[in-house]
Amino acid sequence: MIIDAHTHLWKKQNGFVGGRPVVALQNGISDFGGELRQMMPPYMLSGENTAEMLISNMDYAGVNGAVITQEEIDGNQDGYLLSAKEKYPSRLKICSLYEENKPFTTDGFDGIKLCAGRLKTQDLTKHYVVFEKAHGEGKFISIDLADGDAQVASLREIIQQLPDLKFAIGHFGMVTTDGWKEQIKLAQNKNVFIESGGITWLFNSEFYPYPSAIDAILQAADICGFEKLMWGSDYPRTMVEITYKMSHDFITKSPRISEADKQKFLYENAKAFYRFEDLAPIDPIKNML
Repeated sequence: MIIDAHTHLWKKQNGFVGGRPVVALQNGISDFGGELRQMMPPYMLSGENTAEMLISNMDYAGVNGAVITQEEIDGNQDGYLLSAKEKYPSRLKICSLYEENKPFTTDGFDGIKLCAGRLKTQDLTKHYVVFEKAHGEGKFISIDLADGDAQVASLREIIQQLPDLKFAIGHFGMVTTDGWKEQIKLAQNKNVFIESGGITWLFNSEFYPYPSAIDAILQAADICGFEKLMWGSDYPRTMVEITYKMSHDFITKSPRISEADKQKFLYENAKAFYRFEDLAPIDPIKNML
């Protein structure tokens, strides 16, 4: 059993980067603020990154459940995610998007996503209202912090004020940047967890089987324990280089992580944190190779 703590979906990409639009074109290519980028696998011909395609990939890779987070570069996908959750209620947990100085919703969502590193006002205590609302409604916070320890102090203050609010810190603390372990140390608080969405992107120059990513996972476990770590793929962006299965295969095949810790990392921690229930096993299909 496997749960992916960090994926993305969109029917139409309509985001911004640095104030410039991000628009899907064709064959997985997007106009990324005036520069062409292969943002999706080339088989995403129309630029639609749909729930049906994700579920197909999950079935192929043996992933039972997934958390749909959001990113400002893709644009607000609240409406589409609600329809995806309605279609696949047991397999998907969804986040609404918090955008600075804009109204945000929690109705029908499991959590709220903050692209904290993209906020103009970087001090997270200035955004207390979103944390307070999530706390009051029993939602979790999915948050991607600025590189290193830039926002660690302000998030620590929020954690101290709302110790029962659940946080999932994404991108494994931006593990390839200086100060990343300061983000990991936040998981020493009882309701703060770390998820690895994007770790294969951050170590892409090394490529599969990502021995330095395994090093980083073990270092993080030394800081906060394997019971605070969760696997995430950052689908579909990381799929421009690897298959979806490869995004967890380097962990499942690693001899350096015990089977018990693999189960915590790939499934048990996320099941409890995101409150997944009734996930069904996936019968493997024999591969042509």
